Amino acid sequence: MTPHQANKLPFREMLAFGCGDFASVLYWQTFMRYLPYYYTEVFGITAGALATMLLISRIWDGVNDPIIGMWADRTESRWGKFRPFILYGCVPFAILGVLTFTTPGFGMTGKLIWAYLTYNGLMMLYTTVNIPYTALMGVMTNNPVERTRLSSIKFIFAFTAGMVISATLLPMVSALGGDRNPQLGWQLAFAVVGVVAIGFFLITVFGTKERIKPRPEAHPSVLRDLRFLVTNNAWVLLLCTTLTWILFIAVRSSVSAHYFKYYLYNGSPDTPLQFLGRGFTLDVLLSSFNTLGQAASVAGVLVTSLIASRFPKKGLFIALFLLQIANYLAYLFLEPGQLGLIFTLEIVGSFFGAPLPVLMWAMYADTADYGEWKSGRRTTALVFSASTMSQKFGWALAAFLAFQLLQFVGFQANVVPSEAVKGSLVRLMSIYPAVLGLISIVIFLFYPLSEKRMAEINADLKSRHDQAAPTPA
Repeated sequence: MTPHQANKLPFREMLAFGCGDFASVLYWQTFMRYLPYYYTEVFGITAGALATMLLISRIWDGVNDPIIGMWADRTESRWGKFRPFILYGCVPFAILGVLTFTTPGFGMTGKLIWAYLTYNGLMMLYTTVNIPYTALMGVMTNNPVERTRLSSIKFIFAFTAGMVISATLLPMVSALGGDRNPQLGWQLAFAVVGVVAIGFFLITVFGTKERIKPRPEAHPSVLRDLRFLVTNNAWVLLLCTTLTWILFIAVRSSVSAHYFKYYLYNGSPDTPLQFLGRGFTLDVLLSSFNTLGQAASVAGVLVTSLIASRFPKKGLFIALFLLQIANYLAYLFLEPGQLGLIFTLEIVGSFFGAPLPVLMWAMYADTADYGEWKSGRRTTALVFSASTMSQKFGWALAAFLAFQLLQFVGFQANVVPSEAVKGSLVRLMSIYPAVLGLISIVIFLFYPLSEKRMAEINADLKSRHDQAAPTPA
């Protein structure tokens, strides 16, 4: 099969590909929603120490992304370029997950050292598995509509994993550790998560194929690949869009558990809040909030997969982004007792926001084609790895700013919050991310690749390949 055939993928292969993101997001959803909560409330480090650790660790992890990407682009094996990383990396990754969520009986300095070592090890293995997994989408097909569908399947599995973690993680921690030993509960919960993740990763390895193979290059150059990447203007604009979009998401997600505990519950998570005629403790209400948001995200991605061929990606991305920004702004005006509105906004905002990464990842695959068209060199994994690097930088910066701000206004874990702390939490859930979202849209307005342009580029690439193919004897 030639590199530029418009491949139509079997549905079972799309499902096998999606399994890899299910496994990845069991961890990523935890990083987004619960990791700061775990470190401040269970593991026992301060908000300021957490902010610094997340900034340093995620920047270091982001630097690893293009290294893994270039390594994967240069890999040749019977499993292809990308699947070997998933095959051999998934078990060590699961083991580091258990160690990260293990609380040692050390003093504060010892705990910080343990946290730095285990969390950084976990994220390096996450990168080793996830960068090649993400790049796999770029070599399974080059059909733009198929790519959007494949991206939709990927994110249906991703949001389903998020829904599973949101619904089960805190109850599982309570069941396995009991009320008196949450540290054991977190450790055992991630032993369970690790076993499940390994199974789903292996389905991806054995259920997918790498079809698009670049022409071999005698002397590939790292510096030349990086130069080709940074001169790919479509990729640069999408990268900047991604970075600001991640800031938009991450500022809010980093503090959502704290928003519940210290704004809605006023620092008393065991005192039930009345909602729908029942009293709910923090664990139950927060799990329900996150689960419903993830369910709405799955619905949003399903709708995207149905309309992918009817609307241009760029226009659809901007329209949905504006709706999600308006949704976030509404949190500025909500009071702690307005739980019905809080839940409704989460459901609506998640529905509108879920298609954004679907569209974005399909566009990254387009920028890989565009880069090959401009330079003659295909660097699929580097394109995706440098893009995930921007995500990790965004998460690092967002968490650092959010928790430094909370530290500045006097936040202390497990203490009744001041009005300044509660006001900061509200702004971190609303107006701060909204401003970042508007900046992201302004940058994206300059993105140059339309569906018509990509059809022309792929036709030209196919023509070049046909001309370069050897003439049959």
